[in-house]
Amino acid sequence: MSSFYIQLLIWVAVIGVSFGLLWKFGYLARFASYVGDTRDELKKCAWPSRDELIETTVMVLVTVGILGIFLMVVDWGVLGAIKLLIGGR
Repeated sequence: MSSFYIQLLIWVAVIGVSFGLLWKFGYLARFASYVGDTRDELKKCAWPSRDELIETTVMVLVTVGILGIFLMVVDWGVLGAIKLLIGGR
């Protein structure tokens, strides 16, 4: 038997034992309950329509772009002022 198959068999055993222990101690049932509760809560949410989603995404991208340009200009101005103060040019 090649070493690949031995390694594969070891991993299958490790995963199987881990899965069995999780099942025995009830972690899988709790996880399934958590996923079900999460799905129920997400059904209660008011999701935006496609048009609203596109509109707000564009708004966020434009705002981030404007803020980026503003910060770049302010940074450039502060750097210029500091260069003038310390006499470097």
